[in-house]
Amino acid sequence: MYVCLEENGSMVLKESHVFLENLRFYAYHGVLPQERVVGGDYLVSVRVGISMAKAMVSDNVDDTANYAELYEIINKEMQTPSNLLEHLAGRIGEAILEKMPGAGDVKIRITKRNPPMGADVDGAGVEICVTREP
Repeated sequence: MYVCLEENGSMVLKESHVFLENLRFYAYHGVLPQERVVGGDYLVSVRVGISMAKAMVSDNVDDTANYAELYEIINKEMQTPSNLLEHLAGRIGEAILEKMPGAGDVKIRITKRNPPMGADVDGAGVEICVTREP
């Protein structure tokens, strides 16, 4: 994405992203029945490719992605249990692309804190990057 921000072409926006990092959720995802009953802690980070060229000039939130709206999209998907984090990440990506028309690509990272796998680990998870179909 290349966007000229000034008439004389002295500055060009090469790429831009909005991100939310390490959103904390308590949710009920997992294959094991215990995970669906007891729940667990999750971290979600999202990076959305979106042009900020207009907002860089206008200083108007309507010209960019709104962090609060992005959070609400993620929060809604986190409330619906999934067996697999892959499925959950796919749902989040699809919802962001559907509800944010200016979004080009979406990178999603979901970490299940203290997963039930018998190991001393901070977390396990998935990371995907999705984009619109051409």
